[in-house]
Formats: sequence, structure tokens, C-alpha cells
Amino acid sequence: MKTPENRAGNGLPWTTRIAGEGDAEIVADLLLATDRHYWGEQDGAVDAARRGASAILGEASTCRMLLGFAGDAPVAYITFSVLYPAPNQDGAFFMKDLFVLENARGGGVGGKIMAAAAALAVEWGCCRFDWTAEKDNRRAVAFYDRLSARRVEEKIYFRLTGPDIARLAQGGADG
Repeated sequence: MKTPENRAGNGLPWTTRIAGEGDAEIVADLLLATDRHYWGEQDGAVDAARRGASAILGEASTCRMLLGFAGDAPVAYITFSVLYPAPNQDGAFFMKDLFVLENARGGGVGGKIMAAAAALAVEWGCCRFDWTAEKDNRRAVAFYDRLSARRVEEKIYFRLTGPDIARLAQGGADG
């Protein structure tokens, strides 16, 4: 993926758009960069990134991807959904992931794409903008603190994986 040599603040114009059908290669490249950043080189990563792009851009998807560009180069994304119901039956803008390419970090790209996402939330009448962060990702937590986002300590985040999802799907709930 071609990206600017300098940080995104190098004078290139900043633009965002929601990914569409013609963006499959860009989406796959960004997903692959994300995987490599967090988990290193792995067998099957290219195919997994292509599958991820197809899933995000597919007709049945409820997930969208906001792409951020420095000039013509994609340098960041946010995956999100608008969830209902929220207070007053408005939507809740939920960000699943924010990722900025390594060579675009430190130039304000994260703040720019978060501002663009917030503008979408306002445009679409959402009453809140929620996301999670890994507790040990100090850089991300510090960034979100600088945005004046309130930490939601009264919520607990739950997750099922693999066999536990299958068990629940088979009626394995005790509740």
C-alpha cells in the first residue's frame, strides 16, 4: 500500500469517505496492515484480509468503514455501526476499531478521523458515540482521554468465542 513518507501532517489534503464496493482492495490492505501490526506475519493473513473486506462491504453487513486519506493514500480507518435503541430511540454510534498506519501516526490523523466519525454521528442523529479500548494500550487510552471522552466504568464488556458461541446456540444457557 502506497502511503506518504512523512506523517499525515505533511501538507497533504485530508479527506474521509465511507468505504464502498470499489474500495475492496483498500479495505483489504488496511485490514492486513492492522493484522500485521497486532499479530505480525501470519499464514493466511492476505486471504483473511480479503474475506474481512468482503464481509464489511457485503450487502448483509451492518458494519461500515470510514476511510481516512492523506492526499490519495489511505492512512486510517474506523469501523462502526449505528445501534438501536439508545436514549430517546436515537442511535448510538459504536466504533469497533480505529487504526492509523504506523507512518501516519503522530500527525493528528487519529483526531481527524475521530472528528469525521463524530460528524457522521451528529449528521445521523446519534445521541452518543461509544467505543472500547484495551486497558494495556496506554497510547490509545491517553489519546481517548485527550478527546475528553468519559470512561464508562459502570458497564461490563462480555464476550463469547468459538465453542462457547456454539454451546449457547445449542441452547446451553442456564438463565
